[in-house]
This record gives sequence, structure tokens and C-alpha cells, in this order.
Amino acid sequence: MSELGAKYQQLQNELEEFIVARQKLETQLQENKIVNEEFDQLEEDTPVYKLTGNVLLPVEQSEARTNVDKRLEFIETEITRCEKNIRDKQEELEKMRSELIKLNNTAASTGPGR
Repeated sequence: MSELGAKYQQLQNELEEFIVARQKLETQLQENKIVNEEFDQLEEDTPVYKLTGNVLLPVEQSEARTNVDKRLEFIETEITRCEKNIRDKQEELEKMRSELIKLNNTAASTGPGR
């Protein structure tokens, strides 16, 4: 029974990790959407720079836009994957919770004095 409880706790921790990862991805998604909106306001000849380490390097605006678009696509894919992991883990937790309840009920009905 305690082994099942430990497994349940482990699953809860894993679920929490997926949720935190999802939140980080959502933050990255919003940041990149803001960058995309900023690109829409730029004129074609406006210089664009990329931070590499602690140095700003000039990049072609079209290249920068492409990089942000690819990053958005990647982040959205990761969010989808993460959401699936969250759903799967929630289902697994629900099944285990049912098992624990059954075991508790069985133990209570067959316990001492019964």
C-alpha cells in the first residue's frame, strides 16, 4: 500500500513538472508573439540585431523573422506535446487514485474486528 502511495506521489511530482514546463513554454510563446508584432511595425530597411552571448550582431530582417516563426512553430509543437503528457499523467493519477480508494475500502472492511 505504501509503495502505491509513493508511486502516486511520484506521478503527482511528474505532473507538476509538466505543468511548470507548460507554463515556461507559454511564456516563451507570448514573448515570441510580441517579437513578431514588433516585426510587423518595422520598416523593411530597419536594422535588426540578434543578441549572441553579450554581443549584438546585425542580422537580416527576413532571417530574423524566419527564426522567430520557426521558434513559434517549435514552441507550439512543444506545448501540444506537453499538454498531451499532462492529460496522460492526469489519467494515470486518476486510475491510481481509484486503486488506492479500493485498497483503502478493502482494508477498512477486512481490518481488525471485522
